[in-house]
Amino acid sequence: MHQIICFPHAGGSASAFRSWRAVVPPHVALRVMQYPGRETRFGEPMIDRMPELVRLLTDELMAAGLRGPYVLLGHSMGAAVAYEVAQELRRRGQPGPALLVPCARQAPTDPRPGEVHRGDDETLIAELRRLGGTPAEVLADPDLLRTVLAVVRNDYRLSETYVARPAPPLDCPVTVLVGDHDPDCSAEDGAGWATVTTGPADVSVLPGDHFFLTPRRREILALVLSRLGLPATAAWPSTP
Repeated sequence: MHQIICFPHAGGSASAFRSWRAVVPPHVALRVMQYPGRETRFGEPMIDRMPELVRLLTDELMAAGLRGPYVLLGHSMGAAVAYEVAQELRRRGQPGPALLVPCARQAPTDPRPGEVHRGDDETLIAELRRLGGTPAEVLADPDLLRTVLAVVRNDYRLSETYVARPAPPLDCPVTVLVGDHDPDCSAEDGAGWATVTTGPADVSVLPGDHFFLTPRRREILALVLSRLGLPATAAWPSTP
């Protein structure tokens, strides 16, 4: 059985992919990585440095077992995490992914340091509003917002200080997904991922902004399955 292993965006958690489970066909297993400090791992300290997070997630993947072909799919910050996990798995002598799917993120070879994580709460809130994807009720609830901002600040610190260390290119295919109205990642940005692999690389542009993944999940799954040579079975549940 093929696995699709998903890595959420900055400030996100495993629940970002909850709705995907209803549309994954029975011949594919969906696994979503949960970063420390949120939801089921709320009591664990958050991690704000890429190498430490990658080591932890790679340990967990190896402990669970990488049985059969697998896909690494990451959204925004998660795209960089997925890439680094692929590199770490190779360093540990593990088989590489059948496909890497970075979404809404420029290539690791194009670092873009930022200062959002150094700003005050209003700076973070303005960033959340700019990108969309954060429910209005979250922004309106002071207690919930305080918790969310702590996670967002941590993840932006990780993302904005991340610089990929030199490594040989991967050898897996790479399919990059971008939204046609994403303010942070264009198709040209996505094309840069071709430099991280000796395998084939392509970019698909889908309707939507930075958070196009959820409304386009059926299309994305169909695209991933087609890249793997698998059928997108017509027996998927009919859910919104």
